[in-house]
Amino acid sequence: MTIANFNDYRSAAARKLEPATERPQSPAASSVTAVPQETEARGFALYLGVDEATAKANGTSLAEIANALKQTFAELVPSAANQTYAAVALAPKGIGGRSVDVVRTALRDPRAIDNASTSNDEETGGKVTVDLRRKRVYRNGINAEFTNKEFLLLTHLIENEGTVITRDELVTITQDETQDELATVRTIDVHVRRLRAKIAGFEDIIRTVRGQGYVYEEHPDVQIES
Repeated sequence: MTIANFNDYRSAAARKLEPATERPQSPAASSVTAVPQETEARGFALYLGVDEATAKANGTSLAEIANALKQTFAELVPSAANQTYAAVALAPKGIGGRSVDVVRTALRDPRAIDNASTSNDEETGGKVTVDLRRKRVYRNGINAEFTNKEFLLLTHLIENEGTVITRDELVTITQDETQDELATVRTIDVHVRRLRAKIAGFEDIIRTVRGQGYVYEEHPDVQIES
């Protein structure tokens, strides 16, 4: 080490031993951010709210849908055909809610994240009203748009509150309503999943009993009107 370097080292060490003094930071300095003077559109994000089961029921898959959209883009803008990116949103099974909202949150849409706390409050608050006479279900005063089969399933479970209803029995109940579609144990599971999604925040009123079926459990915020 040269003398000059040693002196520099000694001076630096001495400075480290001096009491640290904190310099106040002006509010303006800490809050200043660069704001672009002009903006331009560079692309867009299209969120598709559809699960794999729904896609399969319509004779396709999420991969096929993504490839079809990419192909359409390539035909419309050939020069930018390689400037596409597709991501599948994964969410906990049975989480409920609208698929498009789940997709936006899972893919980190800033607006969806900013409203996450409000959405969570809405999901866990309010109430569900089952109007037996009008055959409608309302969530927080809004018609949940139940299909006939979904309503039949729910009301049959309500009428047998606390009792496990087998899937086979639910098949019989829904098949009596219409003969245009053959009900199966698998379609029962699909109907239950969809009706749970329509009353997001209250899914636990219909509990799955593994290997047996489903059971309705009373909830203080679920009102039954006859």
